[in-house]
Amino acid sequence: MTSVEHQRRLNPNLKDVVKKEIMKLLEAGVIYAISDSKWVSPVHVVPKKGGITVVKNDRNELIPTRTVTGHRMCIDYRKLNAATRKDHFPLPFIDQMLERLANHPYYCFLDGYSGFFQIPIHPDDQEKTTFTCPYGTYAYRRMPFGLCNAPATFQRCMMSIFTDLIEDIMEVFMDDFSVYGSSFAVCLSNLCRVLQRCEERHLVLNWEKCHFMVRDGIVLGHRISEGNRG
Repeated sequence: MTSVEHQRRLNPNLKDVVKKEIMKLLEAGVIYAISDSKWVSPVHVVPKKGGITVVKNDRNELIPTRTVTGHRMCIDYRKLNAATRKDHFPLPFIDQMLERLANHPYYCFLDGYSGFFQIPIHPDDQEKTTFTCPYGTYAYRRMPFGLCNAPATFQRCMMSIFTDLIEDIMEVFMDDFSVYGSSFAVCLSNLCRVLQRCEERHLVLNWEKCHFMVRDGIVLGHRISEGNRG
């Protein structure tokens, strides 16, 4: 089974979003130009939503809405996903994970850099990720968003890296890593163990989104602290 779809028309005002993303991915070596593939998926542009704000509608009613902070390029992999054998590797139960995280005096919250892009795609499968846009046809060397098995694949990889540390000194949900300790010294020691593991496995962190040796933080939309989970 194969599927070759033609490119879709893009709003002229949004073409620059695609062009900039293509240039960035090419420069990083994440994608490469390809001329022949049995799988080709189209690109589209969707709005990036920010925080919730309150606006008035035509009837002067206050309505909560998410503000649009920009746009991002996405690939419609629905036909490829329909033909893909599903990976049912489980994600953690969020409520149980939050319970384990609660009631510690110190935390470190780490964020994986570029998420799925840290997972290489087998060369034989790269052509299946081919997408078309006004600037050419490209395939991914690294796992993109939009593939149905990407979350399961990523979680399995993270679990394999940190398997002996999870539920002992840390919790992992996708590319969010939460380290904790019963004291400042213990948390610092646990952080060193996690960072050493990241270095050994070449796992890159986004330092701008990391928080070290703090008393509380937000995990999956929930505030975590020594005396609170909510």
